[in-house]
Amino acid sequence: MRFFVVTDIEGVAGIDSFDRTRTRDEAQKASAMDQLAREVDACIAGVRDVYPDAEVTVWDGHGSGGLREDDVQDATYVAGDSRPYFDLSEYDGQLFVGQHAMAGTVAAPLRHTYSSRSVEYYRLNGTFVGEFGCRALVAGYQDVPTVFLSGDDKACHEAEMFVPEIETVAVKRGTGEESAVHRDPDDACAAVRDGTARAVERLDDVPPYTGLEPPYELDVRHYDPVPPGEGWWDEDADHVERVDDRTVRITGESVVAPHDEFYLAF
Repeated sequence: MRFFVVTDIEGVAGIDSFDRTRTRDEAQKASAMDQLAREVDACIAGVRDVYPDAEVTVWDGHGSGGLREDDVQDATYVAGDSRPYFDLSEYDGQLFVGQHAMAGTVAAPLRHTYSSRSVEYYRLNGTFVGEFGCRALVAGYQDVPTVFLSGDDKACHEAEMFVPEIETVAVKRGTGEESAVHRDPDDACAAVRDGTARAVERLDDVPPYTGLEPPYELDVRHYDPVPPGEGWWDEDADHVERVDDRTVRITGESVVAPHDEFYLAF
């Protein structure tokens, strides 16, 4: 059995300040990285409780770095500057650890969609999506189910909205953009381990998520105007349209082809 673990740092227990997540100063975010390492280790242990010989790949999905390679024990570590979730066809399941809710979610701590500084929302075929929805969709079209998520309670509800059968563990309850009521860190790790074990035991009960169907129209809305030529998209491409000075629209037929336009967005 093979499992792919997507990680982020904003959704771990004990963390509710952007000052401890946005920075590239490892000393400033050390406590968040330490707890993420512990929750990831708990997730790996949960997988092995059910499948002792399983292969586990852990991807650091936090933009400024959330995991130290040495903190990932008995699993394959993949650095954050790659997008390995576009190549999951040989995996049996996808799991999320440390996940936050999408931008705009009421009372969700450290909520954002991809960029916590610049992106107001992603809307795909008329549906607001965050990082969970996008990556669950990419996995789903590779016939890989997304079976587990740990993070704040709002991230859990978001995951259940897209994948009702998913197993979730809330390690904190959000009370605002930078406030939350947290579980004890040790208790959070124990819950992640138990939740992961339940999830992989129920692997056949969770269908791959394919709820948003092609053709695709993705609107990316920014908080501030993006001057011409300063966006991450190719302004001359036929599939890219400037809706206004804050919004770009990308259209396409697939979310999984490695060279498709959505590779740049997800």
